[in-house]
Amino acid sequence: MTSSRGHGTVVRARSALKRLGIARYDKAKWRDGDEVAFIADRVASGRAYKRDEQTQTVSRVEATALVAEGLGVPVGSGVYARARLVKEGTQPTHTLTSYYRPEHVEGTRIVDPTPGPAGRGGGYRVLYDAGYEIDHMKEALFARVPTADEVKLLQLPVGEPVVELHRTTYTADGTVVEFAVGVHVASRFAWEYEFDVPDSARQQGKDKEGSA
Repeated sequence: MTSSRGHGTVVRARSALKRLGIARYDKAKWRDGDEVAFIADRVASGRAYKRDEQTQTVSRVEATALVAEGLGVPVGSGVYARARLVKEGTQPTHTLTSYYRPEHVEGTRIVDPTPGPAGRGGGYRVLYDAGYEIDHMKEALFARVPTADEVKLLQLPVGEPVVELHRTTYTADGTVVEFAVGVHVASRFAWEYEFDVPDSARQQGKDKEGSA
């Protein structure tokens, strides 16, 4: 808290969490350890965490147009939805719902409704153990006005926007093994990306040399 003349006591907002864009998915974190993505963000931000700050509800649902396109299945197909609400202490930070094809996760810990990450290493470790090692992913982000249900669930102040995330996760052969939709409280996160700069022209030159 801080105080200033004429304004009384003002509660200073806590600094935003680092939402790691790439490093949070480092295989060494979840394959060889137990640092699932939301925990990786907390560690990078120097913040404490508890595994039960991520709750979950697992259900079998019909794929909407968005989910069907993300997973590459027909609209209305039966898929598994693993919905999580993530908090920092008692304050919600975001929701994340992952969708899976039944043939990829049936009988695994991913469809176990026990609260918290899906066992050691989380969902990606479960897929890895089932023979679906993740290789690359695509993320799309956009800001929007929250719905009334989101305002209530995320305990949003008046005028607070949200950032919606669409994440598609692939194996090396291009198989989609997860499509996820996240809704993040905009002021709770600072999005951080670090990556190698591509040079497609150079790569094309190497490909031509190799085929000559």
